[in-house]
Amino acid sequence: MLGMSANSVSYNDQGSVESGVDAAQENSNISSGGAAFSLFSADYKKNEDLKEMLESNKESLKLEAMKRIVGLIAKGKNASELFPAVVKNVASKNIELKKLVYVYLVRYAEEQQDLALLSISTFQRALKDPNQLIRASALRVLSSIRVPIIVPIMMLAIKEASTDLSPYVRKTAAHAIQKLYSLDPDQKEHLIEVIEKLLKDKSTLVAGSVVMAFEEVCPDRIDLIHKNYRKLCNLLVDVEEWGQVVIIHMLTRYARTQFVSPWREDAVFDENSEKAFYDSEEERRVDQSKPYIMDPDHRLLLRNTKPLLQSRNTAVVMAVSQLYWHLAPKHELSIITKSLVRLLRSHREVQYIVLQNIATMSIQRKGMFEPFMKSFYVRSTDATHIKTLKLEILTNLANEANISTILREFQTYVKSQDKAFAAATIQAIGRCATNISEVTDTCLNGLVLLLSSRDETVVAESVVVIKKLLQTQPSQHSDIIKHMAKLFDNITVPMARASILWLMGEYCEHVPKIAPDVLRKMAKSFTSEEDIVKLQTVNLAAKLYLTNSKQTKLLTQYILNLGKYDQNYDIRDRTRFIRQLIVPNEKSGALSKYARRILMAPKPAPVLQSAFKDRDRFQLGTLSHTLNSQANGYLELSDWPAVAPDQSVRTVEVVEPVKEAGAPALGKSKPAKSDKFYSDSEEEEEEEEEEEGSSSEDSSSSSSEESESGSESEENSGDSNKSSSSQSEKSSSESDSEKKKKTLKNKKLQQQKPDHKDRKQKNGNAVKGESESESGSESSSSGSSSESGSESGSELDSDSDSGTDQKKNTKSKPVQSKPVTKKVEKKEVSLLDLDDFSPAPISTPKSSILSPSLLSDLQGLSISPTASALQASSPVFVPETSHELLHRMTGKGLSAQYRFTRQPCIYGNSMVSLQLTLSNSSDQALENIHISEKSSTGQNIHRFNTIERLEPQASITVSMGVDFNDSTQAANFQLCTKEDEFSVSIQPAVGELLLPVTMSEADFTKEQGKLVGMNESSATIPMMPENISSQPVSRKVVSVANLGVIPSGQDNIHRFAGKTVSSGSLVLVSVVQKDPDAVITVNTEKTVMGSMLLRQFKTALTNSGP
Repeated sequence: MLGMSANSVSYNDQGSVESGVDAAQENSNISSGGAAFSLFSADYKKNEDLKEMLESNKESLKLEAMKRIVGLIAKGKNASELFPAVVKNVASKNIELKKLVYVYLVRYAEEQQDLALLSISTFQRALKDPNQLIRASALRVLSSIRVPIIVPIMMLAIKEASTDLSPYVRKTAAHAIQKLYSLDPDQKEHLIEVIEKLLKDKSTLVAGSVVMAFEEVCPDRIDLIHKNYRKLCNLLVDVEEWGQVVIIHMLTRYARTQFVSPWREDAVFDENSEKAFYDSEEERRVDQSKPYIMDPDHRLLLRNTKPLLQSRNTAVVMAVSQLYWHLAPKHELSIITKSLVRLLRSHREVQYIVLQNIATMSIQRKGMFEPFMKSFYVRSTDATHIKTLKLEILTNLANEANISTILREFQTYVKSQDKAFAAATIQAIGRCATNISEVTDTCLNGLVLLLSSRDETVVAESVVVIKKLLQTQPSQHSDIIKHMAKLFDNITVPMARASILWLMGEYCEHVPKIAPDVLRKMAKSFTSEEDIVKLQTVNLAAKLYLTNSKQTKLLTQYILNLGKYDQNYDIRDRTRFIRQLIVPNEKSGALSKYARRILMAPKPAPVLQSAFKDRDRFQLGTLSHTLNSQANGYLELSDWPAVAPDQSVRTVEVVEPVKEAGAPALGKSKPAKSDKFYSDSEEEEEEEEEEEGSSSEDSSSSSSEESESGSESEENSGDSNKSSSSQSEKSSSESDSEKKKKTLKNKKLQQQKPDHKDRKQKNGNAVKGESESESGSESSSSGSSSESGSESGSELDSDSDSGTDQKKNTKSKPVQSKPVTKKVEKKEVSLLDLDDFSPAPISTPKSSILSPSLLSDLQGLSISPTASALQASSPVFVPETSHELLHRMTGKGLSAQYRFTRQPCIYGNSMVSLQLTLSNSSDQALENIHISEKSSTGQNIHRFNTIERLEPQASITVSMGVDFNDSTQAANFQLCTKEDEFSVSIQPAVGELLLPVTMSEADFTKEQGKLVGMNESSATIPMMPENISSQPVSRKVVSVANLGVIPSGQDNIHRFAGKTVSSGSLVLVSVVQKDPDAVITVNTEKTVMGSMLLRQFKTALTNSGP
């Protein structure tokens, strides 16, 4: 589906192409004739001056001519007749001219193959050119000459280019592989060898192109991917966008063959399962006894693709979304929802594809898109195909909770001027009525009202939908059938007339007086009706003959005679068949005995299904899914394997590098590891980065990121006396971004893996290690033999030694400010995936507000022996106000009140605790009071135990829990007694969705600094005189929201903290008094919740009174 650009050369004079085109219009005296010349004239000799310029001895004229020719090509003009004149200049020594000649040749080499073949020796020489752009252009032209005779030359050129020092030339070689394969498929085996070699390439420039070649040539050879799987996952974020799309699609197919399904019911998703990646074999065997733990390589793929959901390229976001849909555990799917909804702000072409994929997803996973239902409301500016897709999605999302909102939307859509859209809306109403039994009657009544519309399309579609709905319960709706019979004369659309006739025939026993009259009318107009109406008229006549032959015998014979001589053979055949079936005579067979059973047999009600019901058989985001039919070249996703294949095939064998004699003396010795993940060059490069970290201490005012991304010349000069020449050579061939990433990955590896050898070396190297640990212990790849390096590594890994290690660290290094600062900066680079990756748990108490990994980092960096942690606290204020859940009149004597207790819920950590008071104000006892099993909305509700009996005038208090998912959407459910059911809803205030936490003032400031930008909402309000002191401010804030009060050293600043009940996101509130005003600031990741809280705080603090 993707057109990979093969012409992405960045030319120096690209901007001057346009000036060349302009020059062609202005300069009329360049040609030797000197006559006036117009570039776009229709004259036969329109390109003669360009030919003369190309044959000139002056380089400047040739260059000017080539710029004008490329300008012609850019504007879509045909310049093929200039090919002989242009190809002569292919051997020019002018680099700029040669570039433009190659641009021209790439365009026309396939059309002018014979002439291009004459210059093939020049192209071969150009493959050795010192300029990488010329080498790449020559290979591109060579692969564009589609002549089988030069296949061996192309094959040789591709093999040479695949080992070129320039990644750009290697990328061009990957593109040439696809062209050669389409020219001569017999070269497949040789090309696979080249692909295998290029797959090992570490350049991000090459990765996307070689995977594209792999997909074209040998998509079934997944054995080539095994050793490169982890490398591709790690490089993915730095590959260019279209390369990312190709790699993601390939890795999706790969993962479906190599990992077991994460959708099993016994799946266990341990946040610390990352640790298994680096565990020893014995530990792995223990883990395998669990029902299911996600393969670390599976998690690696999901973690590394997650940041790409923020890509500016819609194809990348769509690719990651389909990867998560096909590979991620069900509970992680929600992270793709916001990204897909964001794409709906793009062009209508993008909207169309995204909406198609959302329509397929919403059938299986309604809950994913329900919070964003308003994003799918139809706009007046939308095209019809966009409107129809949005309608489809809204219908899929409909449930008992939101159906009233959706039906109100549909009422507006029915009035649309777009007839096709109005008809689709009526079909959608029919589907809602079928799927949700509670609204069937409402929808039917609404559709009957539409029958009186002046719009024929609306009436016709309503009739068709009503026909399908009536089949579910016809006996209850004979009035509707009668009403439709009255409208029959006014309806002209054939499908609608046929539907009414079918209803009359099928349920003629319910309308015995009206059906014969309708048949009489049809007998009059039979010859002028459409074929579909005639067929249903014949059916109606047959059914009435069987049920009411006295009134309809003659009518039936008349209609059958008309049908016998009709022009349409279908009607003639049907008429003859019906006559033999219902009118018994000596020729009739055995079938006539069963005529009534055949024609009047009960028919199953039609199932109104989504048009996207069967599209999930295709991979999301593919052309086949869009077309709903298998496109050429489509590769099906395989089913998950029942047993996971051996994961050791993805382990890269690493040869241990030879140690220098002086290495231990420098304190840089690397202990041997049994389980390697990275290759030799990466290990060596890691050592260089380590040395770079310590050698750059003199200029350490810049951040560690800057020191890593410095120029290669500085790095090499700093490392010249410490690393071997081969190491420096390898490091200089890698890009800086790759180095940075590998260092971070290796550093994580060391934090995960406790190294007992370092502990043994600690005493011997304590003095030497102390000075080195201050300069670069954080960038040490092996944990270093210094005291701080080994201990900080063990701190983050072991939870039993964390406290003692910290104490030792503090004693041995009294001044620790510089390393601490550098560590924080270094760590921030890897915070992207903190929510996916967490090390072993730590012994100090931690809150769910911070991810375990970040919390352990902060504790490891703390100077004091006891690290600060956020702890839950008891509520400062508990409101006594109760809210009405059910009025005694509505509840037939049963009334219910609820209030928020602001305590942690005993039924679940993500639930809000509620207290429910049920009262019986009737004069009879109420029995079996309970909450219905089915909840109208998606919230998880913990129901109270059934109350067997509630005496008259008695009350009882019960507790329940509701998971509102950090949303103020009401929780709708059924409160039931033995005889009745009452629909009730609990609407939470935003402040009740929080739990208070306590922390120090310094921690508050630090956390507030992380939640800035879009995560911060603030407002300035005038303060009432009675609110100036701290008591009223605190009282009013905590009455609005369930927050903890943070002690403040300043009288004019009030701080409050809490966390959301469901997700544990931190909510920080500060009120700074600046006489006579006050500034309220709310910091939280939940931006909607933040703005709602801010609005309520403004109202509370500006109002006078308690």
